[in-house]
Amino acid sequence: MSNIVVPQLGESVVEARIARWLKKTGDRIEVGEPVVELETEKIDLEVSAEKSGVIASIARQEGEDVKIGEVLAVVDESGTAAAAPPSGGNGSGGAAAESRATPTARRMAKDNDVDLGTVQGSGAAGRVTKQDVQKAIEPTAPTGSPVAPTGPSSIAPTSNKVAPTSSPVAPTRVSAIAPTARSEERVRMTKRRQTIARRLVEAQHTAAMLTTFNEVDMTAVMALRERRKESFKKEFGVGLGIASFFAKSAIAALRAFPQLNAEIQGDEIVFKHYYDIGVAVGAEGGLVVPVIRDADKLSFAQIELAIRDFAARASDGTLTLEDLRGGTFTITNGGVFGSLMSTPILNPPQVGILGLHKIQDRAVAFNGQVVVRPMMYVALSYDHRIVDGREAVQFLVKIKDFVEDPARLLLEG
Repeated sequence: MSNIVVPQLGESVVEARIARWLKKTGDRIEVGEPVVELETEKIDLEVSAEKSGVIASIARQEGEDVKIGEVLAVVDESGTAAAAPPSGGNGSGGAAAESRATPTARRMAKDNDVDLGTVQGSGAAGRVTKQDVQKAIEPTAPTGSPVAPTGPSSIAPTSNKVAPTSSPVAPTRVSAIAPTARSEERVRMTKRRQTIARRLVEAQHTAAMLTTFNEVDMTAVMALRERRKESFKKEFGVGLGIASFFAKSAIAALRAFPQLNAEIQGDEIVFKHYYDIGVAVGAEGGLVVPVIRDADKLSFAQIELAIRDFAARASDGTLTLEDLRGGTFTITNGGVFGSLMSTPILNPPQVGILGLHKIQDRAVAFNGQVVVRPMMYVALSYDHRIVDGREAVQFLVKIKDFVEDPARLLLEG
């Protein structure tokens, strides 16, 4: 006999919740085969079998919270599998289909009654992704001719005659419609959403958080992207976005103001002489912040490729705990959702976060003339315990200077 236990979950993660059993008692499992899906405060992950055998018993049920090292199931290495269920039931075919799908794909399939066994996977080794399930859902939308509306809300005049004014119309249209039901739904918060809520409140209670704002003229960056976009994509296989410009500018500014690349530990300030830049990504289960390691050593193309990879894996639910570990400074871009201005909240224990926003044409003064330029508001939230207001303002001004004159990144960055 051997046990399947809760594995090490990564830095600072000590607890998980059993989200879904992929196997049941009596099922045969092979080494490396996913057995159970755990939900942690950062990501969902699958626990795979370390030894082949038959699941003799399941110790913890779906929805239960478990800690590292606790037994999840017992495996009989000498056992044989139980008889297969009749054809047409949720047998091994369904289990196999679920085990090759990402957690996000499984949730989407369940919510939309999609049989994963019929979905062709496009991921590595035929893995079914969120996009694969979405494609399976779309064709089910009704395609027939639209039906004319009926009932009181249907207004279809057939004559130009006007009703006599002596016969007023009784106001029955609204009152004839029964009021819609007022329902509520109680849903348990996911581990990730609980952690997001806790850390956001913690950031405001433990840090002396302030925010300073500025605006950046994006003309030079936009012109450079337009000139180089085709050759850049042809050479590196990725588009030249604005994120790499801000990442490079932020690193140059962090070198000049190291307090923003530090953290507080007790009564000491720990200055980081490396630059692991977190990039906030909106995932289905909540915001995640994968980290670009040693970003100062990467090219524009490598940064863009890393961000694209993070976004794709956040969508598919395939980010790992290692992707989210650490980080010395964070960049978040609310502009992709249309935000014109916002106040980003610190990601503890970091003491600085840069917020980017929507690029919008605005009338500004330039060389004594009023001209229309593509402008972006930027925000820096910082921990006033170790970062003074003067340093925060100068830090943001330095980023503005680098972005407005990208050539400076080559000379000074």
